[in-house]
Amino acid sequence: MTNQKNIRNFCIIAHIDHGKSTLADRLLESTGTIASRDMKAQILDSLALERERGITIKLVPVRMNYESDDGNKYILNLIDTPGHVDFAYEVSRSLAACEGALLVVDASQGVEAQTVANAYQAIEQGLEILPVINKIDLPSARPDNAKQEISDVVGLDAGDAVLTSAKTGEGVHEILERIVKDIPAPAGDPDSPLQALIFDSVYDNYRGVICYVRVINGRIRAGQNIMFMSNGITYPVNEAGVFKPSFTPVEELSAGEVGYITASIKTLAEAQVGDTITDALNPAPEALPGYKKVKSVVFCGFYPVERDNYPQLRDALEKLCLNDSAVTYEPESSEALGFGFRCGFLGLLHMDVVRERLREEYGVELVATAPNVIYEVVKSSGEIIEAHRPSDFPDASEIVEIREPYIKLSVFMPSEFTGRVMQLVQDKRGTYKSMDYITPERVRLVYEMPLSEFIVDFHDKLKSQTRGYASLDYELIGLRASELVRVDILVNGEAADAFSFVCHKDQAYNRGHAVVTKLKELIPSQLFEIPIQASIGRRVIVRVNVRALRKDVLAKCYGGDITRKRKLLEKQKEGKKRMKQIGKVSIPQEAFLAFMQVDSGEK
Repeated sequence: MTNQKNIRNFCIIAHIDHGKSTLADRLLESTGTIASRDMKAQILDSLALERERGITIKLVPVRMNYESDDGNKYILNLIDTPGHVDFAYEVSRSLAACEGALLVVDASQGVEAQTVANAYQAIEQGLEILPVINKIDLPSARPDNAKQEISDVVGLDAGDAVLTSAKTGEGVHEILERIVKDIPAPAGDPDSPLQALIFDSVYDNYRGVICYVRVINGRIRAGQNIMFMSNGITYPVNEAGVFKPSFTPVEELSAGEVGYITASIKTLAEAQVGDTITDALNPAPEALPGYKKVKSVVFCGFYPVERDNYPQLRDALEKLCLNDSAVTYEPESSEALGFGFRCGFLGLLHMDVVRERLREEYGVELVATAPNVIYEVVKSSGEIIEAHRPSDFPDASEIVEIREPYIKLSVFMPSEFTGRVMQLVQDKRGTYKSMDYITPERVRLVYEMPLSEFIVDFHDKLKSQTRGYASLDYELIGLRASELVRVDILVNGEAADAFSFVCHKDQAYNRGHAVVTKLKELIPSQLFEIPIQASIGRRVIVRVNVRALRKDVLAKCYGGDITRKRKLLEKQKEGKKRMKQIGKVSIPQEAFLAFMQVDSGEK
């Protein structure tokens, strides 16, 4: 049985690309958890997409055995976490399973946006934080500056921060010694009724749902009957084990330990992340606090390219949600694209990653509609409704007020780019809040801006304006009233819902003009002229025409009186007018796909 005093549970938090996964590799190597012949870079990044993009997407737990300089043997449970702002939810779940955190800061780049956000999350949860200055082997490394920034910006004393290089392994032994000395052992009573927190889960085709648990009180072993406290469902445990980093069965998990259990659980709904597991025969008096419910902020429609593949897309989304509980989805249909799902995500990168995983892991080819946010509409009757898409908006005469989600945006960057970034954020309807200099060369800008402006192309423009040196973090701050309008796109007088959009009234003309111009190129010509219009309510703001196909009716009319030619042309004009009254324009699916900028590889 494990001595609880010799267990240390910790995670690594940092900004993107500051060396979390590489440091995890060195810790695994240094403790002999993985043999050198099996070692590869970023070994905990197991998803193909993580290795392809060089980012961490999922939290990954691993157990290490370590003998300290004073001869004591310890069990170290490490949870590697993502760094990107879209995966902050994964970070919050990791923190709940730990007593301490390594705050890794790049010695050359210093404190960045996510460094601050993740550090504050850890401080809120009461974790012991060990500052680590990484990449000291770089020629541009300035470890003293990085220490000063941690003290000034984050507010932590970094005087005794460990200097390390995850690439060369320098300083790794000192980190391990500091972990066992400074991070407290887990509290909890092994003899109390069982309380275990589910902090993640994965789906296995043979064993069902595998729950990753942190045991707070009590013990859990194979053969024991357990109960999920949110729904009262009971299961017998098939296997309890630890991560080394592969699944390794053990006799029992006791208070303070991190591990996994399998119990032939079929669906995620029965074993939700944040739920408490207890003993069915001797239940705990109350559940653990769990996690606050994650809220999707960006929405888009996923439709199969081939309409017959709808069941395949549904099954793939079900399986993906077992592993990523932050994704939400509900069925919807579109005249243009058939049956599909409206999916909710934590951000644009999260959306992109889910789409790639559906394609690579489940073989689903799909079309994604333009991303949007949820609006709140106050009607003249006093009723407040949520509008997920332009078609949910009531008639303009019924609308009193439209509210949209706002974010608080923090941007860290070299001071030479301040003017450009301020101009970019103001163009996106941002409101200036504060500016402070972290060092004479680096500045932090704080703005409030609409989320709908942020999700379109803000990140790309920010990176190009600052040559890639800027980093950002954002948090939702609630809904605010804005002068928004729904712009409808009419093709031959009939509304085409798939092309409608919501925007600020000052941008309505420019965006409407861009949409109708693009549609003019995509909609094939008919035998009559097709008007394409952008309108706000009943007021048309832009119009273009798709020219009619013309037959040369004068080809056989040579010589003779001019009135003969005029008569033939008038006859043709009358025919086109009659055709326009009864003719219908069917927009081909190719036009919808091209409009949504699906690249040729995915078509």
